[in-house]
Amino acid sequence: MSAQQPISSSSPHASAAQHPNQFALLRQRRFAPFFWTQFAGAANDNLFKFAFTVMVTYQLGVSWLPPAMAGLVIGALFILPFLLFSATAGQLTDKFEKTRIIRFVKNLEIAIMLVAAAGFMAGSAAVLLGCVFLMGLHSTLFGPVKFAYLPQALSERELTGGNGMVEMGTFVAILLGNVAGGLLVALPGVGHTAVAVACVGLALAGRLVAQWIPLAPATDPGLAINWNPVSETWRNLRLAHGNLVVFRSLLGISWMWFFGAVFLSQFPSFAKQVLHGDEQVASLLLVVFSVGIGIGSLLCEVLSRRHVEIGLVPLGAIGMSVFAIDLYLASRGLPPSAPQGLAAFVARPAHWHVMADLLLLSLFAGLYSVPMYALIQMRSQSTHRARIIAANNILNALFMIASAVLAGALLSAGFTVPQIFLFTGIANAVVAFHIFMLVPEYLLRFVAWVLSRCVYRFQVRGDEHIPTEGAAILACNHVSFVDAVLLMAASPRPIYFIMDHRIFRIPVLGALFRLAKAIPVAPQKDDAATYEAAFERAAQVLKEGDLLAIFPEGGITRDGQLQEFKGGIMKIIDRARADGVEAPVVPMALTNLWGSFFSRIEQGGAMVRPFRRGMFNRVGLNVGAPVAAVQVTPGGLRERVAGLLAA
Repeated sequence: MSAQQPISSSSPHASAAQHPNQFALLRQRRFAPFFWTQFAGAANDNLFKFAFTVMVTYQLGVSWLPPAMAGLVIGALFILPFLLFSATAGQLTDKFEKTRIIRFVKNLEIAIMLVAAAGFMAGSAAVLLGCVFLMGLHSTLFGPVKFAYLPQALSERELTGGNGMVEMGTFVAILLGNVAGGLLVALPGVGHTAVAVACVGLALAGRLVAQWIPLAPATDPGLAINWNPVSETWRNLRLAHGNLVVFRSLLGISWMWFFGAVFLSQFPSFAKQVLHGDEQVASLLLVVFSVGIGIGSLLCEVLSRRHVEIGLVPLGAIGMSVFAIDLYLASRGLPPSAPQGLAAFVARPAHWHVMADLLLLSLFAGLYSVPMYALIQMRSQSTHRARIIAANNILNALFMIASAVLAGALLSAGFTVPQIFLFTGIANAVVAFHIFMLVPEYLLRFVAWVLSRCVYRFQVRGDEHIPTEGAAILACNHVSFVDAVLLMAASPRPIYFIMDHRIFRIPVLGALFRLAKAIPVAPQKDDAATYEAAFERAAQVLKEGDLLAIFPEGGITRDGQLQEFKGGIMKIIDRARADGVEAPVVPMALTNLWGSFFSRIEQGGAMVRPFRRGMFNRVGLNVGAPVAAVQVTPGGLRERVAGLLAA
């Protein structure tokens, strides 16, 4: 493949089957150059900023930039372009070919770093402050293309792993950049020169690698650019708000940045005032936090079984709150001591409790954020995906500013650093609960994830037949009261279920299915109004391009055998065809579920004797190839499901 060849539309999906995990992506031309380009950029950002902060704090005597204000000013200047130019960056990314934008941004980085090198050599704080703003602009331009490129290069099965790799790489690059910046600038006599050379060298390396990123075609080449940042920012936010699941996910990600910024900003004070450690201890906290984010990001693919699994988001939120609160409990009782170096700090067992909390807190933050990013990429329309991501960057910047203001206000009010951590952990629980009530899909997927991973050992075969876009009807045998939950766990997309109206009367499960907006259906002779309303709603689901699931047997089997399929599925197909929708039917078969706790048994009802089959029962779902709507008959569909049961 030449450096100018575009990404093949078929290559991501073919490669998904060939490569077993996210690390294999680093051997793929469509991912590896992009990964190392963004890695070099993130490392350079942080090497430059941290070296400049250390230089102003310890080495330069700048009257108009007091050392105590240096970090705040540098951080604010870096974030400002995200507020001013993110909307424009999103438009440019949607309008133009993405790889050319990446290369332009890396050329800009080289130019900025050459100016910064002159600033380091001359010891000019004014020049370097200007470069901080320009590097913020560089990151602003790169942000939308960074996340808009991935859905074009990766399949749905690779998207979570790819995002996990990028998230892990970003935090590792931040960590290495900070460490390298602090070490290089402190070199006696040659520190400024070493930083200048490193910054220019990293910029050149990033540009060189970017040359090998395959071309990614423009998604909206006819877009007319609006250069007014205020009106375009408002337009982007309205555009994002058009898809409520996506918009509320943007808010969820921005909250994660708020949460993380509180901890990162307080590490120096926490290390000094609470842990009684020196600068090395503060650096250790940053290392632990970065490692935790990296581990959590990489775990997402394993825990999601290579799908976009937003059920991990509530799990992440729970862990963030639990370990933030425990961090407060672990740190509040530490006795005062003289300032400790790194060796003395790690020698105390109580400090290992603190570090474990910090590691697990950040690990769960990784589990929280990666599926949200993948969801936004998958659910946003490709024509304006970059503008949605630009809106996310704007919100992230606002939330990070708000976190700094709130932390400052709490400190001014007399809060200690551990108390701020406690406040943030409790606030996270409240905010997460609110988000999950607004977007119940997160909670539903979490329940499905727990059931399919912790209650059953759930194995899916043929899940590549579940469509990742467009309308389709999923037809499955009906074995238990949790069949719908297991189907949720198997699909990366939301599913709307047609279910017997009586199941909604069951405590807990009924509430769960109402939350999932399942469609109740009753026999026509018993309740004609409910019967007709169910088919009208089913037709609307398919018309909107969503997945509809039906259990054609009409009820849960009482003997474990596959029953006759009723004619309701034909009525659904006919209604959809009347609306101009030819929705394929995907046959499915749940296996080894009969006799489990949630199924009926011949000697009694369901949900009695919970351990009658032991724990962690192995159950499965076999998915067959889609059948065109014109070829579907109840008898033929039953034969296909029976074949899947026997497979």
